[in-house]
Amino acid sequence: MMRKILAMKLTMDQRRVPTIFNQSKNKETGNQFFKSLGLYALYGLILIPFIVMGDHYVFQMSIVFGISMFILMTSMISDFSTVLLDVRDKAILDTKPVKKKTISASKIVHVSIYMIQLTGAFALIPIIVSIFVKGILFGLIFILEIILIGLFIVVLTALVYIFILRFFNGERLKDIINYVQILLSVGIAVGYQVLIRSFEFVDLDVTFHFQWWHIFIPPMWYGAPFELILNQNGSKAIILFSILALIVPLISIFIYALLVPSFERNLQKLLNNSGDNKKKKLRVDRFWQKVMCRTKEERTFYLFAIRMMKQEREFKLKVYPLLGMSFIFPFIFVANFLSMESFGDLSNTKMYLTIYFINIIIPSIVHMVKFSGKYKGAWIYRATPIQDQASIYRATLKAFLVKLYFPVFFVTSIVFVSIHSFTIILDLAVVLAVAFLHTIISYKALNNELYPFSQSFAFAQETNVANNILMMIIGGVFAGIHFIASVIPFGLYGYLVILIVVNLVLWQKGFRTS
Repeated sequence: MMRKILAMKLTMDQRRVPTIFNQSKNKETGNQFFKSLGLYALYGLILIPFIVMGDHYVFQMSIVFGISMFILMTSMISDFSTVLLDVRDKAILDTKPVKKKTISASKIVHVSIYMIQLTGAFALIPIIVSIFVKGILFGLIFILEIILIGLFIVVLTALVYIFILRFFNGERLKDIINYVQILLSVGIAVGYQVLIRSFEFVDLDVTFHFQWWHIFIPPMWYGAPFELILNQNGSKAIILFSILALIVPLISIFIYALLVPSFERNLQKLLNNSGDNKKKKLRVDRFWQKVMCRTKEERTFYLFAIRMMKQEREFKLKVYPLLGMSFIFPFIFVANFLSMESFGDLSNTKMYLTIYFINIIIPSIVHMVKFSGKYKGAWIYRATPIQDQASIYRATLKAFLVKLYFPVFFVTSIVFVSIHSFTIILDLAVVLAVAFLHTIISYKALNNELYPFSQSFAFAQETNVANNILMMIIGGVFAGIHFIASVIPFGLYGYLVILIVVNLVLWQKGFRTS
């Protein structure tokens, strides 16, 4: 029975497009996941410099496993959560004489098969290099550690969803799962900074001083066995981390096995689409609708775009992590500065220009506004007697700026104003004007005047890479121009005027009108 269930699931998976894989619009045959493994192997090359850099293993292998956990965890979130939470087969399997533990076991084996393949593709070249450079013992430890990490990630993701399923129902449950996926993506990125700051660099030598909170940084667990076995470092911290690296995945599997029956029962909640459908207040949306849009037609499409951005879970899953990371990046640079200088010195710098990191993600998000899970409804654009086609595009981009960009920009601006005082208000006005200009330029370059929300998410990874990179570089160019203008007397005033004029022209004349 288990073999037949797995055979069916693996056959169906041939039609699933991995998030990492750039699928073309032409239908392709074969298992798309297998075709994407080459990209994971390419990602694995970034581990090699850290493996061969020296023999301070607790540091370099913590970095290696930090990167590995980031790649594998984000893959688990983006590609395999749908497998763990799949309820489509329940109508068939629940009516057949199949034991619950068989179904549960097939599910975890199903995920594990792909995680083994993914992890193998990602770690194979680094493992081979480590054996030749560091020896067979190093390679064997590396293989064991990467297996334990794979188990830990699979079970950890499952346990998170078990906890969520226990307390939430229906539509709200799906929203909570969406937000957990987003928080995990952002949290892993923030974790890098915590990991790096666990070590001190003195005259190019790495020193490690154990702190109690290091226990909560899993990559350090997996770096410790190398230090214990190869460097004969028997300190209490290294021994503790090594024990955690071994027993936590095993304990996690035991806990998961105990909770599987409850997990399967609670999965039924995903079939319940009844949620809290209370009408949300639209006062704020209608206020911005009147401020941002001039015509009734444009206001209609503005509200439509706002609602699509609120309701499209896959859109939020792909976009919100980008917003979260763009929000934290400016403060990462501030934290790096404060680690070397004082807070008083910070106020005398132009560190507030790091707010341009928010603008750099504009092309990626603008690219996403043409996708929707309900893309087949795009016929409404042609069926509706629209007088001004340009209003569709203008309204959608304005909805993006108000709904997604403004909140991040506003919060970040408040922090920088509290650091640098109100003297940077003009600079912030320039950044905001650049954001408007960058938005419309990105839309023209990446979306090719396609209707908003008119394409399938299956092609969300398909984009002109060269244009996308160019748009990000343009964001950096704007930051450079801003810096130059800021050192020229009245330069910022002139730059702001130019930006306003160019924005007015492009936002009025830059869209297709028929």
